[in-house]
Amino acid sequence: MRPLPREVFEDLVADALDEVPPELMALLDNVVVLVEDRNDEDPELLGLYEGHALTERGWQYGGALPDRIMVYRDPICAMCSTAEEVREEVTITVVHEIAHHFGIDDERLHELGWG
Repeated sequence: MRPLPREVFEDLVADALDEVPPELMALLDNVVVLVEDRNDEDPELLGLYEGHALTERGWQYGGALPDRIMVYRDPICAMCSTAEEVREEVTITVVHEIAHHFGIDDERLHELGWG
């Protein structure tokens, strides 16, 4: 599927964030969610969490720049055949990257079905 217009894709990311339970959203600390076209180092990457998971933060964490969650528009659209598939993949990707913020690794995410 051709990439969705950026504004439409950003709305899907916002919708996915709205689906995260408010109790979890309240626990997100110092995190920004961004939409990028692709990751230059790994163009097939769907999303990326950059930062320090809550489980890794210690006394020295204060004053740090925000952690970043990137959701990559082009590879998500490329792997999907319909707009509904894009919506589902965006939600999976957003949940996956938020889980990294809480210290959940890829292996555990796969066990939970959030590959």
